[in-house]
Amino acid sequence: MKKIGITFSLIIILCIVTFTGYFINNKKKEDGKYLKATKNVDNSEMLGEDSKSVDDSDMVGQEDTLTTDYKDEREEKTTDNTEILKFVNPYGEWFETEISDNIPHHSYEWKYLKNKNDQISYEGDKKYYIRKGIDVSHHQGSIDWKKVKEAGYEFAFIRIAYRGYGTEGSLNLDREFYNNINGAHDAGLDVGVYVFSQAIDESEALEEAEFVLDKLKGITLELPIVFDPELIRDSVARTDDISGEQFTKNTIVFCEKVKEKGFEPMIYSNMYWEAFMFDLVQLKDYPIWYADYEQIPQTPYQFTFWQYSESGIVPGIEGKTDLNIEFCTYE
Repeated sequence: MKKIGITFSLIIILCIVTFTGYFINNKKKEDGKYLKATKNVDNSEMLGEDSKSVDDSDMVGQEDTLTTDYKDEREEKTTDNTEILKFVNPYGEWFETEISDNIPHHSYEWKYLKNKNDQISYEGDKKYYIRKGIDVSHHQGSIDWKKVKEAGYEFAFIRIAYRGYGTEGSLNLDREFYNNINGAHDAGLDVGVYVFSQAIDESEALEEAEFVLDKLKGITLELPIVFDPELIRDSVARTDDISGEQFTKNTIVFCEKVKEKGFEPMIYSNMYWEAFMFDLVQLKDYPIWYADYEQIPQTPYQFTFWQYSESGIVPGIEGKTDLNIEFCTYE
């Protein structure tokens, strides 16, 4: 009887140790450093094919009228009058960065911004108004662009290409690109394109630009060609050891090649990249497509487009879709 009791106790202890080890290992995975992962991908992209997962459970659901109090909570001044921004990533991790006066700041007024069930409005500003848009890739499948247009969406950024994040880093055309751009144009939407970049140096960034320009022959764009360099969270990727300095060089090479061919370039970014990766002083002449799923954009810096949700429901599209707005100036 005593042996049975000892054996049972050992089993209980073993179960506790096993569970604790499992919890710690998974906690370590969750605590990895934040990389730019507003678009999450899985291991299929190692072979040049990517898969996007979305989860926007923290987005504002009810109607929110946003005030300057939110901004005041995130910004403070040090004793030497240096402005410090506190910001949070989609995983709940907080960071601090010094706000630079050498980078152009936006002048949007968030008191005019409202969000009701992922539907943004911005009314009352005498300088700016907004347009609604989406961004898509083959992950959205076959899209009924007429329904998208009828739902009030005026523009779309369509993925034209992506590079796999594995060692080989093959460059691929998005398999729904031509269907999407033709459908969007036929429905009357303004269109731009983006490339998911895994370039590790300037030569690969140039290769991505040339690939995109080749696929755009004979196609008219109303919106920019977007360079979207990303790091992969919780997976080994070819860009893991690439510095912010190198990413900045890659971005300049891509954008200048696009400009050389008569297109407008743009950069996809978020607050982490603006604080710790990109040299925005070198990139200040290029427009920014800014991704942030907080109540208001956390960046103090200039941007033109805001990707505010990655879990929008849009008529004509099955499943979840990224939602965007464009800030336009009154003529």
